[in-house]
Amino acid sequence: MEDLEEGVGESSSPARVYSGCGGHGINDIKNQIYARLVENGNDEAVSNPDFREQLDAHFNRLPTSYALDVHIDKAEDVVLHQKILAESEDPGKRPVFHVRFIKYIPIRLDGNNDLQPSLSSCQNSKGLGGDEGDVPLNASRNRDCNIDFEPCSKLEGLNLDMINNAEKFDGRSYRMEALSARKDIKHVPIHELIFSTIDKPKLLSQLTAILSEIGLNIREAHVFSTVDGYCLDVFVVEGWHMEETEGLVEKLKEVAARKNVSLSSSSHSLHPEKILELQQEVGDLEIKRKLLKMGDKIASGSCGDLYRGIYQDQEVAIKVLRSQHLNEALEVEFAQEVMILRKVNHGNVVRFYGACTKPPDFYIVTEYMPGGNLYDFLHKHHNVLELPLLLKFAIDVCKGMDYLHQNNIIHRDLKSANLLLDSDQVVKVADFGVARFQSQNGDMTAETGTYRWMAPEVINHKPYDHKADVFSFAIVLWELATSKVPYDNLTPLQAALGVRQGMRPDIPKHMHPGLSDLMKRCWEENPTKRPSFSTITRELEELFQQVQGKGKASPRNNVKIPKKSHKK
Repeated sequence: MEDLEEGVGESSSPARVYSGCGGHGINDIKNQIYARLVENGNDEAVSNPDFREQLDAHFNRLPTSYALDVHIDKAEDVVLHQKILAESEDPGKRPVFHVRFIKYIPIRLDGNNDLQPSLSSCQNSKGLGGDEGDVPLNASRNRDCNIDFEPCSKLEGLNLDMINNAEKFDGRSYRMEALSARKDIKHVPIHELIFSTIDKPKLLSQLTAILSEIGLNIREAHVFSTVDGYCLDVFVVEGWHMEETEGLVEKLKEVAARKNVSLSSSSHSLHPEKILELQQEVGDLEIKRKLLKMGDKIASGSCGDLYRGIYQDQEVAIKVLRSQHLNEALEVEFAQEVMILRKVNHGNVVRFYGACTKPPDFYIVTEYMPGGNLYDFLHKHHNVLELPLLLKFAIDVCKGMDYLHQNNIIHRDLKSANLLLDSDQVVKVADFGVARFQSQNGDMTAETGTYRWMAPEVINHKPYDHKADVFSFAIVLWELATSKVPYDNLTPLQAALGVRQGMRPDIPKHMHPGLSDLMKRCWEENPTKRPSFSTITRELEELFQQVQGKGKASPRNNVKIPKKSHKK
C-alpha cells in the first residue's frame, strides 16, 4: 500500500506555514495576477466575463504552495497552466505535454562550473518558468509577501538551479560577450516541460524515468496535485540540444509508448493466466471472508484501506483493496505480496495469517501491531529516543532485514512508516507490496520505493540489488537518532534530486561516533561499499553492549505507545 504519510497525491508539495501569507496573502497574489493580465491586455482576462471566477477556481483547486510559486511578472503562465489542466480533463488528450524553450546557459567544459551560482542565492529569485531568477527546487516565494525562505545553504553546489545571475556582473551584454569568447564554455539550451494528467501512485516515478531515458537532467521541479485528482508538474530540464520543441514532445510520447508506461490511465493489460498462477501458489493460506470480523478502519492509502479486526480469536490487521481500483496489474502485485508473506517467518517481520485472493475480495491478514508505525511514533507522537532504545529498535530492523536478504527478498520500500511496533516495543518489518525476490542476474532497474528513503542508484534508474535496502536503512537510522523527517524542508522529488547528486541528511554533532560512522557507510554512493545487514547487526549489538556497560538507561524509554495507530 502506498505510503499514507507522503501520499496527498504523489505530486503534492508538503504543507508549509508561511508567515504573512495566510488567506489574505493568497488573495493578494490572485488579485495581482488578475490585474497584471488585464494590464497586459490578455484576451481571456479582457473579453471573458467569467475569467475572474475561473481564475479563483484555478487557484482553489491547487495547493497553497502553487500560489506562492507563481509571480506577477509571469502572470501569463497561470493562464497557460489553466489551459493545460483543462486539456488533461479530456481523455482523448491525456497525457498533456507542453514544452517551451527558455534560454541558453553557459556551462564550463572542464566540469568546474564556477559560473553556477549557489542555491543560497534563491532569496533573490522570482517565479515559475521565467528568464530571470528561476527558483530552484520549488523554494516557494513571492516578493510581495513576507515569506520565511526555506534554507538553501544545505543544497549548496547541487547544480540544480537555473543559471540566472551569471550575467549580472558588469552588465548582461558584456558578460555574455565575454562568455562567448571563451573556448572552454558551451551554451546549453534549457527547456520548460509542463505535464498534466490524472494523478495516481507512482506517476511521478514513471515520468522521471521517461525524462531520464531521454537524457534530460532535471534542474528544477515544481509539482502539484489538484483537489480533484489531476497533476500539474513543471520541470526545467537540460539535455535536449535544440531550441525546437516539437521533436521533444514527440520523443516523450515515443519513449512512454516504448516503455509501455501508462501516463493517462491506471489500467494495465496483463494475462489472466499470470493471475491464476499466482493465486494457485497462495494455496492453503486462502482464508474465507466470513471468518473475518472487520472492525474500525485505521488507515487509508491510494488503492486500499487498513482495518482492525478479529480472525480465529486473534486480533489482526486487514489490508483491503478497494474494488474501484482493481485491475490485472494490481491483482498480480497483490498476489506477489502474498507469495512473499507466506514464505517469511521471523520475530522481526510482521506475522502473516492468510489472504483472500479471489475476486471480488482481496484481503491480506497480518498480526495487529498496537504500537503503530515508527513514522508516527517519532514524528506525530514526538518521541525522542535515548541511545539504548534507539539501538534496540535499529537492531530489530536489521535482524528482520537480514532474514529477508538471507532468503533472497529485497524489500524495496524500507522506511519508518513500514516498521511497526508491538506492545513490547519490538520492531517488525512490514508492507511487502513492492518487495521482490532477487532476480537471477542479481539486480533490478525499476524505480520503486519512497523518495526520501530511496537509494541513488534506484533514483537514477540504474541496476540495483539488496544494497538499496541498506541505504534506506541508513535514512531510518538517521530518523531514529534525530526524530526528524528526512529532508523536511524539501518535497519528496526535491529530496530525490538532491540525493542523486550526493546530498545526505546533516549528522548532528552530538551523535555517537560509532553510530555516525555506520550511518555514513550505509548511505555510501557506491552500493558495494555498504555493509550487509549481518555486519550492521553485529556492529550495533557491539555498540549496544558498550552503552549498557557504561551504565546507561534501560533500553525501554519512557515513550508513548499509541493503542490504535497502525500503518502499512
